[in-house]
Amino acid sequence: MIKHYLITDPYFYTSDPFICVQKLLHVKAKHQPDYICLRDKTTSDYTSLAKAVARAGIQDERTKLYLHTDFMLAHQLGCAGVHLPSTALHVIQNAKALGLEVIASTHTLEEVEEAQKRGADAITFSPIFATPNKGKPLGLEKLKEINDRIRVKCFALGGIINMEQVKACEEVGVYGFASIRFFID
Repeated sequence: MIKHYLITDPYFYTSDPFICVQKLLHVKAKHQPDYICLRDKTTSDYTSLAKAVARAGIQDERTKLYLHTDFMLAHQLGCAGVHLPSTALHVIQNAKALGLEVIASTHTLEEVEEAQKRGADAITFSPIFATPNKGKPLGLEKLKEINDRIRVKCFALGGIINMEQVKACEEVGVYGFASIRFFID
């Protein structure tokens, strides 16, 4: 069974800690994702947002909570891991040294190999399908090529908004899929 990885966006969840938690709890109950990444590049107070989400019981025996980029905060709040952008692959070992799981964003074979070499637990490879402001989609063929060449767990990411796309990714053999919009009502 393919793993489900929900990534938040303040456009849908807001940067308000209370509202974000309420929306996340609703979406979590409805979709039961295996992983959730709190991603908000717009807020000036990510720490307060992360603390609210970490205290809300989002992470449990079924769902792992990851913070975006801030591995020190993820460690302090007892999150399962951190999701690092492709520009931060050099800090994978720092996050691992704190006992965190690491998912790294990748877009090329070189980034995938670098993330794997540095000890990432998983990668997202994107964009697979067309998605706003993310460039030309890499497609399922490239996803399969990458997935077949690596040892690290691979999440397909980018433009995955329906079950047909999820099934197509599952047929490629990836560990999971990650999405923002798939989990939105």
